[in-house]
Amino acid sequence: MTEISKIIPGGQALGTHEDGRKIFFWNALPGEIVKTYNIAKRKSHYYEAVATEISNPSPYRITPQDNCFLSTSPWQIIKYSQELQFKQDIVVELFREHQIIIPTPEIFTDNCDFHYRNKMEYALYWNHQTNKIELAFHERGSHRKLPISRSSIERPEIFTAAQQIIKDLNSRHEEARKYQSLLLRCNQNGEVSGGLYENHQPHPIFKNLTDQILGYTYSYSPNGFFQINLPVYELALTEIQKHITTDQVLDLYAGVGTIGLSVARDKQLTLVECDKAAFREMEKNIPVTSQNPPLAILSKSEDALNYIAPDQTVILDPPRAGCDQKLTNKLLEIQPETIIYLSCNPATQARDIKNLLPKYQIAEIKTFNFFPRTPHIENLAILKRNH
Repeated sequence: MTEISKIIPGGQALGTHEDGRKIFFWNALPGEIVKTYNIAKRKSHYYEAVATEISNPSPYRITPQDNCFLSTSPWQIIKYSQELQFKQDIVVELFREHQIIIPTPEIFTDNCDFHYRNKMEYALYWNHQTNKIELAFHERGSHRKLPISRSSIERPEIFTAAQQIIKDLNSRHEEARKYQSLLLRCNQNGEVSGGLYENHQPHPIFKNLTDQILGYTYSYSPNGFFQINLPVYELALTEIQKHITTDQVLDLYAGVGTIGLSVARDKQLTLVECDKAAFREMEKNIPVTSQNPPLAILSKSEDALNYIAPDQTVILDPPRAGCDQKLTNKLLEIQPETIIYLSCNPATQARDIKNLLPKYQIAEIKTFNFFPRTPHIENLAILKRNH
């Protein structure tokens, strides 16, 4: 047996094995005692495990909606109000680890904690008893497939379309081993696009979808990069827009352009993106009738340093690895007026901000629950140049 002390930034619960090594648990909460568990990974200094029997259940524990919750959304076991508190606490802890003391950030949510994902990728499982294909997810920490009859975090239109595709495959007596996965995406109007990935075949080109963000229309590929939770993304963009105080705006790691084009298309806007597919989508999203057309640059952000200027607002939305050191060094050298840093990984965000603090101060930090029922956190920091 092991007692759970806290939730760690990765979203797991922390316990201690009898040999002294730490155990990172899924399906356990602070204050609970794990009586039995299955070890998923054994490392030299820690274990990863799934709790299978507990005593002293937490007052924050609830019954998950899905049997596949550990695969898709392991925080289905937590009351939603406590999930929000855990995420606020994790942000504070991650910044403290980098010697940055911040107050508990305000957290934004639309209170829609299920049926919010506009994209889902399913595995295909072959049922040897019925000789039919079933929808599935991979079990967390393994390659085993878990067949499912229900999934509650994607929009219902996606799951309905997925079930119909499986029904069609079974009517043709297809076999699951032919396919790698099934990817589907849905826009805010409920239109679904996507399809099957076949093994050893090029990925097909799916019909583009369109969505409106802050009143502007964007086109995107179902298998390309686009935000998963648009209502909460709009909350973040509204906060970002409040801090666009300069005529020049540089949007780095711009993706298909939804940040810069939503909050600063009336400014002297430069967008930088290195992924060719995303860049092509960005070019389509730039308005052709604009009197002050944005400048789109196909480049790594750390190779576009000459576009940074002092009288400028710089928007950063890097991948989980955070910003390249060359970029943070250049920001310290040029010192643009405002840096707006949106991050899907507050750990690397805190690291980068620590590097910038000699010349900047944190004006605001706000957290957004883009991914309810999961430990994933989206965090926004506004940095102002010291005067």
